[in-house]
Amino acid sequence: MKHIQDYYAPVIGEFEQLTLLALLRLGNGAYGATIRREIQERTARDVAIGTVYMTLTRLEGKKMVCSYVGIPSSHRGGRRRRHYVLDALGEQALGRAYRAFTAMADGFQETLQTL
Repeated sequence: MKHIQDYYAPVIGEFEQLTLLALLRLGNGAYGATIRREIQERTARDVAIGTVYMTLTRLEGKKMVCSYVGIPSSHRGGRRRRHYVLDALGEQALGRAYRAFTAMADGFQETLQTL
């Protein structure tokens, strides 16, 4: 069954999906290093921190995430951390990607587990 938001949600790439999923799992306000760690731990992929920030910047440009700068931290030498929030368009795009994947994988779960 086609969802109405599938007609309007943009198509996103694999790493954008992983980044949005990490942000969804971590909750709004996550920052780049925690997003990177979540992707690495769950996918066993070595991910450069620059790739994460480049993807977050691209997603922010597409209005799928927004960011804010937190308060300075003494253990960071007074530096501020940029936090990211999943926006409605990002949620829609993630939902669309999930529905497309599960529709294509339907009936192949056992086969895909062994590949």
